[in-house]
Amino acid sequence: MLDLIKSRKSVRKYSDKHIPDEDLRKILEAGRLAPSWMNVQCWKFILIKSQETKNLLSELSAGQVHVKNADALIVCVADLNGWEEAKITHISKPALNPALQGDNGLLIRTMEQIIYPISYMMLEAESLNVKSCIIGALGNEITGILPEVYARVKNILGLNSKQILSTIITLGYEAEPAPVEKKRKDFDDVVFLEKIGSKF
Repeated sequence: MLDLIKSRKSVRKYSDKHIPDEDLRKILEAGRLAPSWMNVQCWKFILIKSQETKNLLSELSAGQVHVKNADALIVCVADLNGWEEAKITHISKPALNPALQGDNGLLIRTMEQIIYPISYMMLEAESLNVKSCIIGALGNEITGILPEVYARVKNILGLNSKQILSTIITLGYEAEPAPVEKKRKDFDDVVFLEKIGSKF
């Protein structure tokens, strides 16, 4: 798994080769099986193959070209309805029940939860030699940018008022394969023992 993590990189130039549906299903299945607090699963995933919708989502993401040029997209939806649907109202401690933390607390926990399936899907894609890129710079309720475009997107995708388009994952085969050059902070700059400043 560590080798897979090391090999993964964000790819923005894709070939014309199509991803088999069975591989797309495996990628989505990895997201479905991701960890979820109290099994709430406060997420929805929408597979996009239509060029018209890809073009619109590219517009929503400030014209990022790889959104419309990817073979497929996964629209990741943070679903605030999930907490109520999970029937965890019997939990009375706000720390354990985000629905009791107010709108801001609920939003933060929901956005935190959707990170897990996003990571799982991208690693499964990498295992299938399908390259990906995370698109987080886009219009939604949080950023407040491109509200007219976002309203059109929500309508086309069938999202209700409690469902937020949080992220888009672009998927495709790399057009110009190149070595991975991961630039990350040193281990000792981000990992500590017991407290910040103490080396592991």
